[in-house]
Amino acid sequence: MAIIKLTKIEKRRVVGMFACLCFAIAAWLFMALNNKYVYNAKTVLTYKNFPSERAFHPLQSDTVDLQVEGSGWQLLFSRLRIKPQSISVNLEPLNKKDFIVFSNQINGINRQFASTQKIISIRPDTLYFDFTKRSVKKVPINLIKKISYANQFGLANDILLTPKYVTVTGPLEDLRKIKTWDTDTLLLNNLSNSASVRVGMQQTHLKNINIYPSIVEVKIPVDEFTEKTIEVPLKIINNKGFNSILLFPKKVKVTFLVTLGNYNQVDENFIQAAVDVGEWKNDHHNQFTVKITDFPDYCKLVSVVPNKVDFIVEK
Repeated sequence: MAIIKLTKIEKRRVVGMFACLCFAIAAWLFMALNNKYVYNAKTVLTYKNFPSERAFHPLQSDTVDLQVEGSGWQLLFSRLRIKPQSISVNLEPLNKKDFIVFSNQINGINRQFASTQKIISIRPDTLYFDFTKRSVKKVPINLIKKISYANQFGLANDILLTPKYVTVTGPLEDLRKIKTWDTDTLLLNNLSNSASVRVGMQQTHLKNINIYPSIVEVKIPVDEFTEKTIEVPLKIINNKGFNSILLFPKKVKVTFLVTLGNYNQVDENFIQAAVDVGEWKNDHHNQFTVKITDFPDYCKLVSVVPNKVDFIVEK
């Protein structure tokens, strides 16, 4: 490849040409950025001059789109703005009507911005408000969950929600339909330790309903489970004829899974097993089916041996 050799004079001319080109581009860019342009920017609404005798609820988002006229410099830096600038909306007209028109307040809103900026329009141009009489109701939180545990691990006790209730505000006729409030779905896989997480509440599709708080703390006690077997004496229920009934055997072996932390605590006093005399009197069965009538929630039943027992009735 041929190498072009330039003389000193030619080099000076090339450097001068590039310098002139850069200066021309800089001058054009400076002039272009000083021109006026129209650009869009999102901003957050704040309210002032609340109506003194009317409770209200906005029926739209608190974010609006501004069409702003400004210099090219402002357009350039608006793209780099991390948080939109808020604008203050005067709610005094709500004393007489149920909506606010931005075009009626455009001059006052423009005074909140730099003199070199001018808001041309706001979308939406009209804000609507709900003035229905509002009530307050507390409803229990319903945790929506999909949780899986590691091998031999499981839920050691009840899941604890803080708070247990959510406060709902809105029209009374809508609140009557709300019995519980669901959370977002909690997804946890292969748990082997206790967990404490924060879960958001599901958002309402009704614009005139508000909830508080929007987040609930969920504590999930997890422990390792092991197998335990104890003998439990059988109780006889529904023996209304005062017959003397002999059971064979009188005790059954109950096998269950229990956490290591509760292993020594759980004994025959925590579990009750019974047979129903109605099976013989009404259904004419020749054996009683063993039923577990009381069992700890934090344990998992594995088996009852035997699950049927013989009996003799002495009148």
